Amino acid sequence: MIETIPDTIARTLVDPSAYADERIHDAYIWLRANNPLGRADVPGFDPFWVVTRHADILEISRQNALFHNGDRATTLVRQVDDARIRKITGTPHFVRSLVQMDAPDHPKYRALTFKWFSPGSVKQLEADIRALARQEVDRIAAMDGTCEFMGDVALGYPLHVIMNILGVPMADKPRMLKLTQDIFGSQDIDKEKKNGKLEKLPAFLYRFLVKAFLADFTRHFMKIAKDRRANPQDDLASVIANAVIDGEPISDREATGYFTIVATAGHDTTSSSLAGGMGVLARDPDLLERLKADPSLIAAFVEEAIRWTTPVKTFMRTATDDTEFAGRRIAKGDWLMLCYASGNRDEAVFEDPFAFRLDRKPNKQLAFGYGAHVCIGQHLARLELKCLFEELLPRLKSVSLDGEMSFTHSWFVGGPRRLPLRFEID
Repeated sequence: MIETIPDTIARTLVDPSAYADERIHDAYIWLRANNPLGRADVPGFDPFWVVTRHADILEISRQNALFHNGDRATTLVRQVDDARIRKITGTPHFVRSLVQMDAPDHPKYRALTFKWFSPGSVKQLEADIRALARQEVDRIAAMDGTCEFMGDVALGYPLHVIMNILGVPMADKPRMLKLTQDIFGSQDIDKEKKNGKLEKLPAFLYRFLVKAFLADFTRHFMKIAKDRRANPQDDLASVIANAVIDGEPISDREATGYFTIVATAGHDTTSSSLAGGMGVLARDPDLLERLKADPSLIAAFVEEAIRWTTPVKTFMRTATDDTEFAGRRIAKGDWLMLCYASGNRDEAVFEDPFAFRLDRKPNKQLAFGYGAHVCIGQHLARLELKCLFEELLPRLKSVSLDGEMSFTHSWFVGGPRRLPLRFEID
């Protein structure tokens, strides 16, 4: 079998706009059937292997010693951007968080907050999260029967939950929203226009802007850390700020990275799944009636909404040694793209994968990843979604689209970008 992916398919994989329509799934369907582990060679990018089958994604995710997160960029980047980030930070990474770590560092840093995100600890947060969900539904009910759900609801509710857990004051919400959106919105076409496409800026100006952004991020979170070191509280910010690794206090850079991954991974991904689920309900009134008639189906609805949306589209891994995998010879240093959105539509795992179904038992979705790097906040995300829909659906009489639903242009994190709704609610 020829290992190189056809040029048209490879270019689709690196086109952010393809992730906002069906073109990416057309590409994935072809790849799963014809070249499930192929090599993409696209001008402007280092070559990379494209992993599209559910089973292969799981197996690579299991082999953490052979396939590293931190050796190269963990998200797909253009060669010019990779070089610029390395020049600015001295590493392939914009920030250093759990996502960019491998053993022995990764398990040490993950252990710092693991108990905060364990099923038992998350369950203890349910009353507070449900109160926030009820407050959000009351706010929706006070609207005039229309809203842009992504901006009016989906972005704010999960951020509110995360800020509560971190112990960040609500006065910081606009700042936190901007910081999280700036990180994940860089490929969105509207933001590229607004930002003037940073990759085309002169190198010195690019470095200035990126350093300014990093400094802003660090200032914001280090202010919180300084306060928690002086006045520790029973919150996640205090755990991070006062962490000790190998007998030494956590560095400012790694504390910033930790705050960043909690704030962003716990926000944008949950927002996308929330809006993705609402988008399905808006187009399927029978599904809404089913859920209203049998609220016990809401947990299955949440799991399917996560699979359906798959907010994290791709992650990159780097081979640490020469190996043979799925019939391909992978060389040490090779880059691999794990295509979660493809794995979650794999016909070998999911019957009728392009249908939204509540009867997937078990639902083997891999939107949270797998193995040592499985999303530490997965139980919190499920609970947030479950609480919001359990509070909303009994009061929701009807919901429909009130305009065109559009999606984020991004090969990394994405979902609905705009979701205009018309609704009736008690």
